[in-house]
Amino acid sequence: MKFPFYVGGRTRHENELPVKLPTFQRSQLLKPENYIPDPGLRDACNVALLLGQPLLLTGEPGTGKTQFAYSLAWELGFGTPLKFETKSTSTARDLFYTYDALKRFQDIQNHSTSAKLLDYINYQALGLAILRTREPSEVSQYLPPELLHKQKIRSVVIIDEIDKAPRDFCNDVLNELEHIYFRVLELGNEKIEADPELQPIVIITSNSEKDLPDAFLRRCIYYNLPFPDVKSLQEIITNHLGTYVGNSSPFLQAALDLFYRLRAPQSGLRKKPATAELLSWLIILQRFTGDIDNPFTQPDKFLRTLSILIKTAEDQQKATKIVEQWIQEQTRASQNG
Repeated sequence: MKFPFYVGGRTRHENELPVKLPTFQRSQLLKPENYIPDPGLRDACNVALLLGQPLLLTGEPGTGKTQFAYSLAWELGFGTPLKFETKSTSTARDLFYTYDALKRFQDIQNHSTSAKLLDYINYQALGLAILRTREPSEVSQYLPPELLHKQKIRSVVIIDEIDKAPRDFCNDVLNELEHIYFRVLELGNEKIEADPELQPIVIITSNSEKDLPDAFLRRCIYYNLPFPDVKSLQEIITNHLGTYVGNSSPFLQAALDLFYRLRAPQSGLRKKPATAELLSWLIILQRFTGDIDNPFTQPDKFLRTLSILIKTAEDQQKATKIVEQWIQEQTRASQNG
């Protein structure tokens, strides 16, 4: 397959259109079976499972907080996790369901009101997980036929980036998270509780952009994901990209050396590259340099891939200087060696 795909030459090859692009290799990075947790994370997870409490994960973006939930669900056989994307406007009810009052009002104005309030209710991750722990016959009045499960099951729920929510959000869901229940007010005021034997496993992530309430923290098992050391990061890379990089290869060693140079405090970068960006960078490096054994022998080409690692204009300028200096050091070392 020809690469690069886009050359900006103001011409196109009509007989080759539309261009066939490769399967996105980044999907390989998201396979839950390739996730490698550190021992502390495994211990914290097992404590949360034993106590039936939410597991709160913090750590810088890109360290695998969300991906851990997919690994957990895959290993324990609970299917794909149900994910709630926290927003700055999220309320406690949004965690369970949303009610589209505006659409219903518009339908009333247009004389096209549905006879079913259920048509205006959309269940969110935790609400759907709770409903799935009950027998279908017990919750059929709350779910449309297409969402009604065949048998009760346990689910893994991700509440992602909870620090984005208003501060009251955490306080408002304390009891619901501890006892795992909710009410659909539009369909009555009956409490819908999770089956204790199938209580959803709740994984909460935070980028620590703001502090969470103490009362909320007391109800969670907490773990901060540290950034991997060189040995751990090498293991993660070879586990995900074994077909692209060889363990302890010159390519991998050079990539890690430069990567940690960019992450060093003295680099001055405002947003330092993380593990997820490193993995994507390694994949594209070999494509940009023609799949040679060590792409770092072609520094002019890998400079063009920095946009994967560096995400601000200010950092781009700093990173370019760091890389150019690193190239000079590598060149001198190879000449002296």
